[in-house]
Amino acid sequence: MPTQDRAAKEPSETVARRSPSKRKPTPGRTRIPRDTLNKSVIIEAGIAIVERDGLDGLTFQALGDELGSHATSVYRHFRDKDELLLEIIDTLRARSYSAEVVSSGNWRADLVLLATHVREHYLRYAPFAHDMSVRSTHRPREFVNVEFTLAALSQAGLTTEQAVLYLRVIGNYIRAMSSFEAAMSCLDVNLRAKDYIEMKSGSMVLDPQEFPHLVEAAPLLLMFDDPQPFAVGLNAILDAVERLGESNGAAEA
Repeated sequence: MPTQDRAAKEPSETVARRSPSKRKPTPGRTRIPRDTLNKSVIIEAGIAIVERDGLDGLTFQALGDELGSHATSVYRHFRDKDELLLEIIDTLRARSYSAEVVSSGNWRADLVLLATHVREHYLRYAPFAHDMSVRSTHRPREFVNVEFTLAALSQAGLTTEQAVLYLRVIGNYIRAMSSFEAAMSCLDVNLRAKDYIEMKSGSMVLDPQEFPHLVEAAPLLLMFDDPQPFAVGLNAILDAVERLGESNGAAEA
């Protein structure tokens, strides 16, 4: 199965946080012919805006400027910004890892694989990872991920009811941890270092009678975005799944 080092792998590319631009339409700009404007074109323009200006920069007016089209033309394809955002989230998921999530026949390895790709995806699109983590897109990539997870849990020996519960346990854990790490990655690197150093050094000078465990552990404290806890927590959940599956098998026997 993939190792913890694999689950802790950092992506090589993280989108930087930027303030929305104040671009204005270029006078005399050639507009896109109406019959060439479609969902795919609008989604790609939306992705470009979000990567450049952040989620706050994604407006229908900004889309119109990006496409050289009137903002109202976007409404012919998307009823509102939220519908467009869900399409963007699902498109980015597919772009990040869809071709790589293939079952190995080992349920545990499959779940580690999916968790690793989801985490890397959130770190890659860190500025709006939180928005991705709390939404259900009810779109193709999400359906594939859910089916993949349920199949792995079934292979582990869980009942359908148990699989539904652990689907949520695993999914919530991955999203929560990944979006937290993504938020940390958006902080200034000097600020992150400052927080860590002050926590560590401040703990070392506490009264050992009042805080004996913290004083002892102070030299070993990890950075808040250290990747090790992600792998440790995931494996703890998968250990529980394995025990439950074995218990089910023993009960049937």
